[in-house]
Amino acid sequence: MAQPTHERVDSPDASTVFEYHDLTPPTTADIYRARQTLHDHLPRTPLVRSEWLSAEYHADIYLKREDTLPTGSFKIRGVTTLLANLDEEFRDRGVVTASTGNYGRALAQAARWFDTEAIVAVPEGTGQNRIDGIERLGGRVKVVGDDYDDSADWAAKIAAEEGYRYVHPGNERLVIAGTGTAGLEIAESLPEVDAVLGPVGAGSIGAGYSLSVGAVTDAKVIGAQAASVDTAYRAWQTGDLVPQEEADTFADGIAARVPYALPVQVMREELDGMYTVSEEAIVETVAAMFREEHILMEGACAPPFAVLDDFREDITGKTVAIPVTGRNLPTAKVERVMASR
Repeated sequence: MAQPTHERVDSPDASTVFEYHDLTPPTTADIYRARQTLHDHLPRTPLVRSEWLSAEYHADIYLKREDTLPTGSFKIRGVTTLLANLDEEFRDRGVVTASTGNYGRALAQAARWFDTEAIVAVPEGTGQNRIDGIERLGGRVKVVGDDYDDSADWAAKIAAEEGYRYVHPGNERLVIAGTGTAGLEIAESLPEVDAVLGPVGAGSIGAGYSLSVGAVTDAKVIGAQAASVDTAYRAWQTGDLVPQEEADTFADGIAARVPYALPVQVMREELDGMYTVSEEAIVETVAAMFREEHILMEGACAPPFAVLDDFREDITGKTVAIPVTGRNLPTAKVERVMASR
């Protein structure tokens, strides 16, 4: 029997979208609904005071330990929210996405929970431990393309030709809503929070936290991105969704060279600020977090920690929360961190 296919539609950015991609920004109410969806699948993650960072910056700095979630990354929140609401047509057929590891691992886990197939395209050079992690959870991996966006093009092509549901890297309102549930947890545990700093790649944290903790507390929500892959930063400043040609960064989990319309729209309306950090600062920050906190985090986690010096005077005496977004650092990068610590 021929599989149903779906039409691609005109995209407001340089990525592929289909008619089922709802580009209406989620609301804070959507994030509360997502929390109800996730209640039976995911635990609440710890919010732990960092004595080292608090002493260093004369502030109360808390770590939101998203790395303790199943699959080791915050991305399981958004993907589970999406798959919990998947149309039966797609549940019968399956889902496909592109990933450098964490999004794919989350998709494989959620697909197993909801009894559907998951195909994950990863670029050449993806760490074998990340591929193994996806496959252990039942995902089918296809290695294709030089970088993440090449893999995304392949995944969209398969979705168009074979009827899989394309799980977009950024333009998924339910993924943003699910990601934002961590912000609600911060607000409930730490209602006096003054600032929340988060990493920005595709933009689900920048958008989701702005609509959650940023909406229900007086906290400012600040995004931070790798300077070498700063398309979202530039789009946040100007509104122009212009991709860059390459995406080479130690923080490969936030290495999207295409800015995505939906999260950029939310961030331009709701995010209080965004900054970029150098490659050197990213590696040094990962090494310092391991040395001082004994947390081996991914490069994608590092930018918000690396920009703390820019806020030193502003955060003195204040309460700050920063998510540790993932723990799945490839072996080669672990070795580089160990050499620099």
